[in-house]
Amino acid sequence: MAKNPNGKSMKRDNSLYGATIFFFAACLAEFYLLILRRDYIHGTAENTLAWYDRLLVFAGLGAAVLVLGAVLSVLWKTDERRRLIGWGLTGLGAFFACGSVLIRLYFESAVVLLSVVVPVLMVLTIIWSFYDRECSVAMTALSGTLILLWVCRRLFNHLTRGVPVKVLAVAYVLALLGLCWLAKNKKLGKLLPPDADLAPVYAAAGLSAAAVALGLLSAAAAYYAMWGLGIVVFALAVYYTVKQL
Repeated sequence: MAKNPNGKSMKRDNSLYGATIFFFAACLAEFYLLILRRDYIHGTAENTLAWYDRLLVFAGLGAAVLVLGAVLSVLWKTDERRRLIGWGLTGLGAFFACGSVLIRLYFESAVVLLSVVVPVLMVLTIIWSFYDRECSVAMTALSGTLILLWVCRRLFNHLTRGVPVKVLAVAYVLALLGLCWLAKNKKLGKLLPPDADLAPVYAAAGLSAAAVALGLLSAAAAYYAMWGLGIVVFALAVYYTVKQL
């Protein structure tokens, strides 16, 4: 008989609790972006100027929430549910601190990018909470690649931002190679269990690297690479959803 027959149930409850916290944090972040889109991007000149100053205030508040969340995460490290609250505050603070600065610097481009990133992170939180770890790592790599390809497509020919984006793309490919090397040498014990199937991780990294390489050729190539990866993400999600049943 199992030593703790309720262990799996408690783990699932904690996962649901954590996913709920991050879900509401993501909803709050999206609501903030909607207000900025209405008043800062498409508002009157007075509203835009007012929000230009308010963004610094929100960045400062976000930094304070980030520090508070990090401290609470350490203080509550023995209590998993409370620690999840600390992590949620840390993530929300990081969004408001970094996001407000980015929006102040890059205006509408940053709002559009964050409007894409926040829902993706929300879905990834659910995947990390309930799906196998190899699926979570693979989906994270693929999602990051899709966002990077979207950025490459929009800024590929930009006079000032094109080069930094291409440098970021090369660094991302190197990070994918590093991920594969760490997985192969069993150095990702906190992310992947010893018996994890590494095939999805290798496939996601390989397809992502190939898609980014295509995206560096032209904006049109990035567009078709996004569609191809989108099909892969859908197939992987369906496979692991069925597997979880």
